[in-house]
Amino acid sequence: MRTTLISAGYEVEDARTGEEGLEKVSAYHPDLVLLDINMPGMGGLLTCETLRTDKNIAIIMLTVRDSEADKVAALDAGADDFVTKPFSTPELLARIRAALRRVPASQASPERIQIGSLVIDFVDRTVSKGDKPVHLTPKELDLLRYFTLHPNHVISHRELLQAVWGPDYGHQVDYLRVFIKNLRKKIELNPDSPEYIITEPWVGYRFNSPLESS
Repeated sequence: MRTTLISAGYEVEDARTGEEGLEKVSAYHPDLVLLDINMPGMGGLLTCETLRTDKNIAIIMLTVRDSEADKVAALDAGADDFVTKPFSTPELLARIRAALRRVPASQASPERIQIGSLVIDFVDRTVSKGDKPVHLTPKELDLLRYFTLHPNHVISHRELLQAVWGPDYGHQVDYLRVFIKNLRKKIELNPDSPEYIITEPWVGYRFNSPLESS
């Protein structure tokens, strides 16, 4: 993997344990971290949770099982994305490009919005639900930003994927569903009966919002 990334033009530092990984991140301040969920020491999930105190670092978790529970666990720990082993080099490089990609702030995008008890500050990249802070990954915040820019409009799966993850995406509907499920768990009062992110069967999603902005 190191050879592949260097040949693709990336600067690479590697670590064998979670503890060593945290030391390397503190010393080198990377833009992105690849974490194995089963890495030695403190493990990938705990390492990810510790790293997630940095709102801007991109994190991709490498998992060994293609189950939704493992993917949700990775997102819960703060990962921006997950890749299931075995994976191809083009897939990994596409995921890295997507994780490093950020949805640019639009001139029409307010700095801060409030929707009921949900308050989103796009400048400080913070979210709160009532008095409780909500910890979103950079990619989850980008997804939420795109929703708030198109309130009450049906957005197709393809549009969401390509707007937030880039042109390499478009058909990974199951992949998007995992992110939506996790985002609902964080911002909805009742994720099983969502108030904000509404599913439009076979089409995509609609962000239900009488938007208040400032």
